[in-house]
Amino acid sequence: MEAELKSLEKKINQFVELCQRMRADNQQLRQQLAAVLDEKRQLEEKISNATSRLESLLNQIPEDNA
Repeated sequence: MEAELKSLEKKINQFVELCQRMRADNQQLRQQLAAVLDEKRQLEEKISNATSRLESLLNQIPEDNA
């Protein structure tokens, strides 16, 4: 009976350690996701600005009526 309790205690400790590691990994992944989403937003803004500038430049090019 004592050996079974020790084995169960060991398994519970392993489970607790695994949960703690997974919680830390989850937090790290959330931070990485937030950073990537922010970078995506910034890149989308840059693309939008570049598109607007290109459209403006294209509108300034005179049409050739030849």
